[in-house]
Amino acid sequence: MDTLDMWSRVDQYITEKLIPQDTVLEQVLSANRQAGLPPYDVSAAQGKLLQLVVRMQNAKRILEIGTLGGYSTIWMARVLPADGRLVTLELDPRHAEVAQANVSLAGVEGIVEIRVGDALEQLAKLKEEGAAPFDLIFIDADKPNNPEYLKWALRFSRPGTIIIGDNVIRGGEIMNEASTDPRVHGVREFYSLLEQEARISATAIQTVGSKGYDGFVLGVVNG
Repeated sequence: MDTLDMWSRVDQYITEKLIPQDTVLEQVLSANRQAGLPPYDVSAAQGKLLQLVVRMQNAKRILEIGTLGGYSTIWMARVLPADGRLVTLELDPRHAEVAQANVSLAGVEGIVEIRVGDALEQLAKLKEEGAAPFDLIFIDADKPNNPEYLKWALRFSRPGTIIIGDNVIRGGEIMNEASTDPRVHGVREFYSLLEQEARISATAIQTVGSKGYDGFVLGVVNG
């Protein structure tokens, strides 16, 4: 058995033991595949982790940078209160269309707002609109722009806001200073900003599973 197969089987075991079967989420993943979306959704275990963080934070306002088909969006939105709000940003209109259908299927369309267009432009618009701080911000979009997303996340934060960044290990490529991959450069700069930024206390966790070898950053904005 190769390593990835073992990781995938363990992921399946965790899912079977700890995550009840969910027909809606299965339909969401199926809709994403049928629409030809890239297979970048978080795993079920990772989706449940995001959901638990939302609950632990008692979050009412969430900002998600990178929607794809809305799988992670739904995991988080489901545990928001009735007056909660999740704003999610998606560049690709086709992805946003699929996500909107999935959000409606999950019955959280009254909580989720999908904004379509360049994320940096959408973030600037939110600032112009006077958007209130968010309780949790999930960064899971194009990695070259991760440093800019972090800067915006801090602008939309308050003391205690949780900021999570996904795909920050890149199969270990973050150790390769000579990498020519702009995604790796973006993530490395993301780390450098976190290192220098006094407003946030953060750590990173390496993960393995059905999605391969990667990881996430978890930070809390200081008071």
